[in-house]
Amino acid sequence: MSIERTYADVNGERLLLDCAGAAFWPAEQTLVLADIHLEKGSSLARFGALLPPYDTRTTLKRIIALLDVYRPTRVIALGDSFHDVDAAERLDEDERSMLSAAVARTDWVWIEGNHDPHPPAWLGGKVTSELAVGGLVFRHEPSPAAQPGEIAGHLHPCATVTRHGQSLRRRAFAADSLRLVIPAFGAYAGGLDVLDDAIAGLFAGAFAAYMLGGRRVYAVAARGIPQLARRKMTEDSQPSVPAMSTANSP
Repeated sequence: MSIERTYADVNGERLLLDCAGAAFWPAEQTLVLADIHLEKGSSLARFGALLPPYDTRTTLKRIIALLDVYRPTRVIALGDSFHDVDAAERLDEDERSMLSAAVARTDWVWIEGNHDPHPPAWLGGKVTSELAVGGLVFRHEPSPAAQPGEIAGHLHPCATVTRHGQSLRRRAFAADSLRLVIPAFGAYAGGLDVLDDAIAGLFAGAFAAYMLGGRRVYAVAARGIPQLARRKMTEDSQPSVPAMSTANSP
């Protein structure tokens, strides 16, 4: 059985888009996560929104699974890794142990976010406002002016497709050949449609959304790519346009 993988080419660098909502940069052995929002559930509970208190542990297990699959030498967390400035103090002992062990496995970089400008020192890793590596620059919030190679989070992109009168909304990557916005990774993170001006306005021309599926990532129409708008949403169909490609791997 082959596994179909979806890639986005950004400023000359090829990134593998994982259906868990992370991006992997093979050339640099780097795993990229955005908007993990640990302890969002406990934060909402303080204001009366009583959700199941398992979001942090579920998210940590997903991160560990990605580390096991890709075995990266570097992880870049693109800000808002914690939902608020006190979130790390609400982790229980097991969750602290899980997170500390994950950080210790690799060269971990915490990008400062608007929710967590100063991740706790006990976690280890490097804290910075942005990081430039090769042809890419990693930051939390996308810059208003296009910067080639920008990889950012913050906006929690989602996309919707409609077939036979039924709609499906999923988290999604948004990208053209110059920049990439990564979906939120946290279990309770919300989402903003890729056609909202806050996201669509980042792209000067055509761009695509890459929706997260259960087993793979699907490239779907966002704006200005008629090939995607016409294509059938089937397992064996994929567009062939700039900044977008798939490859079968054994």
